[in-house]
Amino acid sequence: MLVDSHCHLDRIKFAYGSGGIAAMLDVAAANSVTRMLSVATDLEHWASLASMTEPYPQVALSVGVHPNEDSVRAPTVASLVALGREQRVVAIGETGLDYYYGSGSSMQRQEIWFRIHIAAARELGKPLIVHTRNARTDTLRILRDEGAAEIGGVIHCFTEDWEMATQLLALGFYISFSGIVTFKNVKQIHDVVRQMPAERILVETDSPYLTPIPHRGKPNNPAWVRYIADYIANLRGESLDQVANFTNANYSRLFSLPLEEIM
Repeated sequence: MLVDSHCHLDRIKFAYGSGGIAAMLDVAAANSVTRMLSVATDLEHWASLASMTEPYPQVALSVGVHPNEDSVRAPTVASLVALGREQRVVAIGETGLDYYYGSGSSMQRQEIWFRIHIAAARELGKPLIVHTRNARTDTLRILRDEGAAEIGGVIHCFTEDWEMATQLLALGFYISFSGIVTFKNVKQIHDVVRQMPAERILVETDSPYLTPIPHRGKPNNPAWVRYIADYIANLRGESLDQVANFTNANYSRLFSLPLEEIM
């Protein structure tokens, strides 16, 4: 059994006839993907995300505003904490910094929102889901400044090098690998996968984005996390069952979910 630790179910266009999300979850289960975390990207659509996934106990949720979502309702500690107390919410995020398109004002706004998310996560005692791109120094600085090590979390869709990985591990963070790991020209990521302690690795699809090989060019979905786990197994010289077992245990530990429900 496998867990998709990061997907966006509200952004997937369900190509499963009239079955919608239920049919998609059946396909995931048929591929041994039994649990998933649907990650929020704004506050405006959080209620609809909660509503569409409410019938499915295998789907956990987060609350947060993605750093690139600059035309949405600004998060506050109070708003994140209020939604974060909902029973199915296991994390705060995704939050973080993305300077790929950033201007000075955008970067300042992202930093303020990042700090707000960390404060909310600390108040709730729930882990963070962190997005970082082209922002290594500031990401690490803010995590340290705001005491994020006290609650921990995961750096999702990791694309950095081993040096950054070691600093994040020292802060108590987990590292999650997406379909990017299946690409051939990402030697830096492959090197990190090989060196990672098993007890800190998660796998994710980031559906509907970042589709793994062999399905590049198609919308991603949680069923395909198995290709990511299998690729990691090959890189590390382990079996798929071994990777499934330790990533499931890590998901359970990080998000305080009963392991027996995942396995």
